Amino acid sequence: MDEFLQSLIRGLGTGSIYSLLALGFVIIYKSTQVISFAQPAFMLAGAVLVSYLSPVVSFVGAVLVAAVVIAVLALGVERTVLRPMVGKPVFVVAIITIGVDVVVRVVTNAFIGLDVRQVGDPWGLDTVSFLGAEVQQRYLVMIATTAVVTALLFLFFRYSRIGLAMRAVAYDQEVALAQGISVGSVFALSWALAGGLAALAGVFVATGAGVDQQLWIVALKALPAIILGGLESLGGAVVGGLAVGIVESLFGTYQNDFAPWLGPNFALVAPYALMLLVLLVRPYGLFGKREVERL
Repeated sequence: MDEFLQSLIRGLGTGSIYSLLALGFVIIYKSTQVISFAQPAFMLAGAVLVSYLSPVVSFVGAVLVAAVVIAVLALGVERTVLRPMVGKPVFVVAIITIGVDVVVRVVTNAFIGLDVRQVGDPWGLDTVSFLGAEVQQRYLVMIATTAVVTALLFLFFRYSRIGLAMRAVAYDQEVALAQGISVGSVFALSWALAGGLAALAGVFVATGAGVDQQLWIVALKALPAIILGGLESLGGAVVGGLAVGIVESLFGTYQNDFAPWLGPNFALVAPYALMLLVLLVRPYGLFGKREVERL
């Protein structure tokens, strides 16, 4: 029972990272109908920035500053690189985001070097007793922080004027524009929010392990999360991220005992297998909106 609880908490903690990244993907997609492949670079840049700031200010302060800086960076990318591409095919814009990802990662890697940089988190790999099982503190912090951030986001979108404007743009850009909503400002804000979420996710990935040049690969696990939950659902992004983290953790713990024939590293591809199984039943994801075209 202790082993199962440890694996479950570990999965929820890791899934919290995927959820934060998936939320960024979905926020941008709902506003612009484009999947941004620049999220891995923003995640890496946020973690690296915290590694430089944490020796100077408190860890929490470093995380907040990094989230704001990366949000501004993402907003700047949208304004300077992507805004001139409005009206171009979605595929072209998506390819440009891949270019942005490569450029940002190359620049960020220069600040990492060959060594692993530490983000200065106060818990490291320390454990604490939780419901009778020893679990790492960082996973509990990840879960709690993601819960708070998710709740704040849902309140923002539901009750704030800007959040309502973003929901209107996500529903119909032309109608929102006719109502006097600045669609361009919504695009910029969506990128800023996604950048800040990516930076926070990057810090959590680096806690206890540090930052290296391969950290960005973790962000790829958010892709099955958003497809699993549905590209247009914020709630689906959270559920999808947590599901991916739990499946990955449980397979890593029990697969050698119950299904060794799958191979020693099947836990790495288990999220993608889960995604394929769900798509066979619900091609638009668990919470995605089914599109109906009238001819």
